[in-house]
Amino acid sequence: MATLSTSSSPPWPSPNVDSNSIPSFHADQSQTPDLDSFMVRQSTPPHSHNHSISHHKFNDASPDSPAMTTPPTLLQLSFNQDRACFAAATDNGFRIYDCDPFREHFRREFDGGGGIAGGIGHVEMLFRCNILALIGGGPHPQYPPNKVMIWDDHEGRCIGELSFRAPVRGVRLRRDRIIVVMEQKIFVYNFADLKLLHQIETVANPKGLCEVSQLADSLVLACPALHKGQIRVEHYAQQKSKFISAHDSGIACFTLTLDGQLLATASTKGTLIRIFGTANGTVLREVRRGANAAEIYSLAFSSTAEWLGVSSDKGTVHVFSLKVNSSGPQHEKSQSTSNSNAAVTPSRSSLSFKNLKGVLPKYFNSERSVAQFHLHEGCRYLVVFGHQKNTVIILGMDGSFYRCRFDPVRGGEMTQLECHNFLEPETGFETI
Repeated sequence: MATLSTSSSPPWPSPNVDSNSIPSFHADQSQTPDLDSFMVRQSTPPHSHNHSISHHKFNDASPDSPAMTTPPTLLQLSFNQDRACFAAATDNGFRIYDCDPFREHFRREFDGGGGIAGGIGHVEMLFRCNILALIGGGPHPQYPPNKVMIWDDHEGRCIGELSFRAPVRGVRLRRDRIIVVMEQKIFVYNFADLKLLHQIETVANPKGLCEVSQLADSLVLACPALHKGQIRVEHYAQQKSKFISAHDSGIACFTLTLDGQLLATASTKGTLIRIFGTANGTVLREVRRGANAAEIYSLAFSSTAEWLGVSSDKGTVHVFSLKVNSSGPQHEKSQSTSNSNAAVTPSRSSLSFKNLKGVLPKYFNSERSVAQFHLHEGCRYLVVFGHQKNTVIILGMDGSFYRCRFDPVRGGEMTQLECHNFLEPETGFETI
């Protein structure tokens, strides 16, 4: 059961980017690299929960700036919906980074009182607007772990919260929905008024696994079902639920395309990844990560659904080809639209999988990856496809940022384009 508490002033900001009536909410700027809509107003706002907050931005300050301190402990990483930037939750706040070009844009550091920093265990962005969802975490959580805090970065404070009886395992955002993931239940709320719309029972889900589509004209939600190895897919526009028996063992990881038409899943065994059509639950493709068991950390489709990225505890990031034709109009169309592998509105190339029905065998031979990039074994890495053609972006829980390019024809080892440690103390901070 959730309880809601919101601030009486300012009014709750609707995330409808078509609305011009709410000045506190900035329209989506996902097609530009500028994140200035996040920057707080210069006036000092009131802060809830009796904490103080430090705001930092880049300038050309001297290396002995007071902001140069020991790097914090990283608790969680997440990309925003169009993969243009990412958020890092730490034991003293959170930070927002641009992916292309790479840069730290800003950070928010909390002082919970008594010189003890307030930790954020999970931060979820909503494209590039000023609204974020926060969950407390670390040894000294800034907020109770059983609450989802709605943070308005223009106000520099939380403007609402959702409270639960148990710790929150995850949260996902759309412009019209907030999805809160508990250990064995998922709550779907309307963003405009935080009205509870749907509750879903799941199998034990300590990782907070849940994925949601991001196109305005379709709302598809995927989550663990009530049976081991099964995924439940909710098609809200059609008011239809689909149950997909993806694996014999438990589910370790899954992801959706932005339009929600394709689902990729990995089991706790971690050797095979399967791709399903969400409309009918048909398995469309199977790819093999390796012969030995592994823990799959992340799965990612390219925006055209031509490629699938996979990271695991074996320290190798794989890129698989999902193309169904090597020539023809559909392939040429996909190539022409692949210059931006993370566009907000993806091409409908995923529909090409439907052509497989009745033509190809019922089950594909499992295929191996086209390209690989080798990292440190045992570190947790996340992979997504970059905005530049044939590139991937890799984030590590050790603070590493990699941009790599793969050869779609020759394959093999990817070429490293850049590497950064985003937790290292930076010069050039100014406290405001």
